[in-house]
Amino acid sequence: MTTIFWTLVSLLVLTAFLIILPPLWRKREAAAADLDQRNIVIARQRLDELQEQLQSGALTRTQYEEQRAELEAALSDDLEIQSHVKASGAQGRWMVFVLVPLLPLAALTLYAGLGNYPSLSQSAATSAMPGPEEIDRMVAGLAERMKSNPDDAQGWLMLGRSYKYLQRYPEAAEAFAQAHRLLGDQPDVLLSYADALAMASDGRLSGKPAELVFKALELEPENMTGLWLGGMAKAEAGDVASALQMWRKLEALLPPGSEAQKEIQTLMANVESRMPGADRQAEAVAPGIDVEVSLSPELQAATRPEHTVFIYAQALSGPQMPLAIVRKQVSDLPLTVNLNDSMAMMPAMKLSRFEQVKLIARISKSGKATQEPGDLIGVIEPVALADRSVNKIRIDSEVK
Repeated sequence: MTTIFWTLVSLLVLTAFLIILPPLWRKREAAAADLDQRNIVIARQRLDELQEQLQSGALTRTQYEEQRAELEAALSDDLEIQSHVKASGAQGRWMVFVLVPLLPLAALTLYAGLGNYPSLSQSAATSAMPGPEEIDRMVAGLAERMKSNPDDAQGWLMLGRSYKYLQRYPEAAEAFAQAHRLLGDQPDVLLSYADALAMASDGRLSGKPAELVFKALELEPENMTGLWLGGMAKAEAGDVASALQMWRKLEALLPPGSEAQKEIQTLMANVESRMPGADRQAEAVAPGIDVEVSLSPELQAATRPEHTVFIYAQALSGPQMPLAIVRKQVSDLPLTVNLNDSMAMMPAMKLSRFEQVKLIARISKSGKATQEPGDLIGVIEPVALADRSVNKIRIDSEVK
């Protein structure tokens, strides 16, 4: 009887622990930890984005370091705020220290045996590196939250950067448009909005993106991102002189001898070669590049005949916009095409301006010109324009 009685008492006490203690001890800390995790993930996304922009030439090393420092400071502030939240949450824990000593020794022993805080720590450590599905879930949660908080400008900026990291450029442009609506004509907001709009239009800056870029430059004439994009917009429109003027100004702002300065100098040298008669001479010397494209048999089952095939040439460094591009379908493979200046996306960025290039053949299941995970790809580099042999590309790997 006594054994049964104390067993029942112990079970009741344990039940009380499970009901009373977890809300007092863990609830606010768990919420704060979730916010910490979200801030860290978004910061990692933004850092990856900055690194991609640095590698593609959209950001200079100086800009990259400045924006990285701002990102680290913002994350530090966010985490400090959360630590205050945790501290305030601890104010209600005094009840735990009152209740525990008053409980029977048997209940204390039972609770100590069942408690497993290390597993909580281990779980938190495991969740510190979320996978793609977890990131998608968190971004979807942020998007849902913005529906009930449409006037949260910083939330829209965070959502826009998250969508851009996921290469969902139309959604990124819409989020930046909402941030612009709330914050007005701030240079960084204008340029983020312009970049997302351009990426959603296969890299083209004409129209609204160019309008936003030049508005940002009116407000901040020495904004390096603005000068880079402004020069690209002018070059795309065929105004080579204005493009060179902007890039020379950018060159002067870059650290002397830096990789970014060397890349802009190379770009300007290629553009400056565009002189009366230069186009005819280049076409006579370099009519184009012959490319033979085939698909690896191991990947044929992963494609459908209507999937899009992009075949294009890129500069080895600097801007990643195609110098010449052809669009076909999987049903056309294998095939041979000739990439030449008539396929240029920008008058100032022609194939004949470069001595060596990178050749890429990519199958896009979505039909988008922007590279996405799951696309199938083949690459050869470097390829000299003076080489008249047929360049053979086999599409044999998957974009991760």
